[in-house]
Amino acid sequence: MNQLKLNVSLLRRKVPNLTSAAKTVGLRPATVSNLCTGKIPIERAEVRTLAALAELAKCSLDELLIKSKDGEMIETGIKIIDFFAPIVKGGNIGCVARPGMGQLVVLGEVLTRVDKKETCTIAYFQNENGPGIDDVLHAAEIICQTMDDVFQEAVSEGKKRDIFLAMDRSVIESGEYFSLQEKLEEQNIQPVTFFLADPRGEAVDENEPYGPLESLWQFDAELISRRYYPAINPIYSTSTILEGSYVDQHHMILQQKAKKLLRRYRELRFLISANTNANLSQDDKEIFERGQRLEAYFTQAFYVAEEFTKIKGTNVHLKDVLYDVQRILNGDTDHAKVDKLMYIASLPEKI
Repeated sequence: MNQLKLNVSLLRRKVPNLTSAAKTVGLRPATVSNLCTGKIPIERAEVRTLAALAELAKCSLDELLIKSKDGEMIETGIKIIDFFAPIVKGGNIGCVARPGMGQLVVLGEVLTRVDKKETCTIAYFQNENGPGIDDVLHAAEIICQTMDDVFQEAVSEGKKRDIFLAMDRSVIESGEYFSLQEKLEEQNIQPVTFFLADPRGEAVDENEPYGPLESLWQFDAELISRRYYPAINPIYSTSTILEGSYVDQHHMILQQKAKKLLRRYRELRFLISANTNANLSQDDKEIFERGQRLEAYFTQAFYVAEEFTKIKGTNVHLKDVLYDVQRILNGDTDHAKVDKLMYIASLPEKI
């Protein structure tokens, strides 16, 4: 099934100051911004809005609206990613984190887990250095020094394998990213899955640091303070693949239930930290305790960190994650100590 999306790379190339230019044709900058980031689906856009954007870019509506295939989920074996914010094959995956939150470790881990026969991994971090960059570069099969090198390698390898391309956010700021996407589409090099990281941590303070994303991984300082890794926020991290009929309905329903539980658990956690004598109802006690266990279950040992943690990395299939989450939500683990769920793979049948 095909769906329409806005050709953001074309818009930004032809209209550099897009939100400012939108005012000149009577469009609200917020509307244009939300269309570009995908917050407003293209099918909900007014015809006059699309016509005005085409006028600004001096292009036809056929050029402005392009077809994209529905995404295919790429399973990583990382529980919190596959369950809450799966990778969309051929999509854009963005990390939002302050420095030191582990976004580069996660990215390095994802690249490490790739089947190299099926997928080529390329890294371009020419404009960045510092802690964590080496994790990504070490995991990548090909390290590029220039954007021209990235294009040439992607074209060469893309004829044989899928491409995972890891880059830093400076390529968004320079516009090179959108130009590269367009050139790869012209060469019919697909699917290319882009992983965008922000080592400087500036993305945290911006509304649309990367433009449209298929998957967003939002990192959480509170999880880090308690040494819960990977510190990906399960509530604010999202994937478009879970917003439609692209995955199993059971997965979607479980994810919604888990997020609802974790939202309330976090409210209760804040309440308890502010008032140690908080008098919780029996229902809230149950939610709090199950939230603790669910949060602990989503910690996971990484292969790239084995040397430092002395814990063997684990890989957990999504079907096992779904089964485990259902058990936790059902209360099958209510009797287990929370620390027994920390950094395990799948739940033991008896715990």
